[in-house]
Amino acid sequence: MDLQLQGKTALVLAASKGLGKACAMALAAEGANVVIGARNQDTLRAAADEINALGKGIAVPVPIDVREPEAAEKFIKTAIKHFGKIDILVNNAGGPPFGKFETFDDTAWAQAFELNLLSTVRFSRQVLPYMRTTGSGRIINIVSLSVKTYLENSVLSTSIRMGVVGMAKMLSNELGPDNITVNNVAPGLILTDRVKDTLPKTVDFEEALAQRAKDIPLKRIGRPEELAALVTFLASPLAGYITGATIQVDGGAVKGPY
Repeated sequence: MDLQLQGKTALVLAASKGLGKACAMALAAEGANVVIGARNQDTLRAAADEINALGKGIAVPVPIDVREPEAAEKFIKTAIKHFGKIDILVNNAGGPPFGKFETFDDTAWAQAFELNLLSTVRFSRQVLPYMRTTGSGRIINIVSLSVKTYLENSVLSTSIRMGVVGMAKMLSNELGPDNITVNNVAPGLILTDRVKDTLPKTVDFEEALAQRAKDIPLKRIGRPEELAALVTFLASPLAGYITGATIQVDGGAVKGPY
């Protein structure tokens, strides 16, 4: 299937590894040019080299910390300098720490707000003039399965990412007349480095994976490419009638009716 992404410009955050990198690679494989950001310059450049080796879309790496107020402006100016337009924004950032509610002070809450909500606000706000110029746009926020179901000790992530979901619903209504869609993708258990680090080191790796997946109907942990496939579709013109949605990629882990 041709997703009609050839020559589109996509911004992908937290793209040096894991879900962000998988999204950038999938978009580039469809012919989109990607501007990728992350804090670690070495892993970011390595990711760009890997994407460029595909020989399809061009990847431009821009070291960035999304918590810094000026980060969005710098990132977007680089994208415009290289490609002259912005069609797609994939908001992504690492999650805040896990823990019980009473263990987090005001500083922890403020840091989670900066990382996962305010960064999404800043980037979304600043891409809008460029998307309106092109006559369309796609904003896709990677959130968490905690916006769909209970995840123990995820009070920071759940609270802040629910704010992202609410903002996306409001924006989808405001931006509909501009042909700009806004959607959320909620990953369940996906085999990223963060998940690997949580596996017990005293148990065989495959056995540990099976234990973590025992309550998932598909009986396995997801692959980053499987989430990236959905993001890439939502970024395409083919998904032009999908907006304001929050779609989980979880192997059926959410048992609710929606």
